[in-house]
Amino acid sequence: MKIRSRLLLYAATAVLAASGATFAVSTAASAHGAMMAPGSRTYLCWKDGIQGNGAANPRNPACAAAVAQSGPSSLYNWFAVLRSNGAGRTTGFIPDGQLCSGGTGGPYDFTGFNLARADFPVTHLTAGARMRIDYNNWAKHPGTFSLYITKDSWSPTRALGWGDLESQPFDRVTNPPSIGGPGTNDGRYSWDATLPNKSGRHIIYSVWSRSDSEETFYGCSDVVFDGGNGQVTGIGEGTTPPPNPDPDPDPDPNPDPDPGTPPATGACTATYSTTNSWGNGFQGSVSVRATSAISSWRVQFAFPGSQTVGQAWNARHSVSGTTHTLQNETYNGSIPANGSTSVGFQGSGAAPTALSNLTCTAS
Repeated sequence: MKIRSRLLLYAATAVLAASGATFAVSTAASAHGAMMAPGSRTYLCWKDGIQGNGAANPRNPACAAAVAQSGPSSLYNWFAVLRSNGAGRTTGFIPDGQLCSGGTGGPYDFTGFNLARADFPVTHLTAGARMRIDYNNWAKHPGTFSLYITKDSWSPTRALGWGDLESQPFDRVTNPPSIGGPGTNDGRYSWDATLPNKSGRHIIYSVWSRSDSEETFYGCSDVVFDGGNGQVTGIGEGTTPPPNPDPDPDPDPNPDPDPGTPPATGACTATYSTTNSWGNGFQGSVSVRATSAISSWRVQFAFPGSQTVGQAWNARHSVSGTTHTLQNETYNGSIPANGSTSVGFQGSGAAPTALSNLTCTAS
């Protein structure tokens, strides 16, 4: 418990130092993880709301409403939706309407994430596809992960209840392999799961029950089964764009190709942005856009200085000399024409404003 408390206190202190904000930090609480892919409400709202200076300022309207109700600690502690005495309990233990917050008996107030809204950030998926599930491992513990899906009768206009979920999980895994961590935003447990045969908007409800204690974690991930490849929309400007938005509306200095001239087969472009920075580190994002349908892609770049990559997600990272390569995962290599997917990584050194020799090749 002392180690876990120190990790949580360290993370909260780092955010305070970056933002100059003041709030109470509970050193007695445990905090260990949440769904990253498909992202939970707390995780994606954290990504939406924590700006480069560490301030909690959600731009997505549902995230803003959740934080207005629960306070900024619900963002800073996005990995702490837990019940210390959960013992894997579900129906009857967490009241209906409070599933996304894990009830009200945890160390923080997450009740704002129970709000019945259709505008939380959403992950676009394909029914029946294989997908890599990522679950943050802020602290590593043995246990079982169970993933439930809402029934076809569920509607985002009402808060989630147990009767809205299919009775059996569509995926369950015990002690999956872990990568990175502990005490980092990007360390994770990862495993492959077959997604259920659903269509339209749903919630994937996750339950992580530790086997070395009664501590249990709960979370809601908003998803839509529309043929997507794991793209996330609803982060950034408070609106949820269509699954395949055009990021370069005309007129602009780089107009889209003449619609009468099909683009070259397998063409893609890559753009970079720094999404967060702190001290001697930063979080970067690369958006890969297909100008015609592709089945795989590879992004290469060099840093303008001595920066390095510690971890990457939604892509396999390698480096040769000064050239860094991001290769698609099995679940996000296929991108439709004018579609896009995002890759993230954690770097060390000064946050770059741009990457050198940024290229994208595809087939």
